[in-house]
Amino acid sequence: MGSSESTLSSSQQVDQITTVTEKPEDGVDPLLEQLRSLKITTPILTSIPTENSLTDILVREPSPSSAPGTLNPKVLLELFFMYRDWQERKTKTISQRQEDIENKIEVADALAVKLLQHFNY
Repeated sequence: MGSSESTLSSSQQVDQITTVTEKPEDGVDPLLEQLRSLKITTPILTSIPTENSLTDILVREPSPSSAPGTLNPKVLLELFFMYRDWQERKTKTISQRQEDIENKIEVADALAVKLLQHFNY
């Protein structure tokens, strides 16, 4: 491993850190493509706060409600759906890892039994 490339590798899927000094073969950086694919969405708050300057913010009276604006229900619903999808993906990943660990434990137990039988314990 040189200074131009550094990779963390393991038998399981983990986050990787890679530093590359050369261009990708196809000439397109995947991170740059992801940045270009981002789109501007509608604001979450539907009303504009009344404060226009730092002084207005610092000397304002506390409002009776905790939020100065109202949330767009469609945006809020979309955020909940995104969070739910993220939770489901994480749950699947964790379940798969647990299953892999259980399988490895079963294999280790079976090997231990075979070794004990081999040495007549």
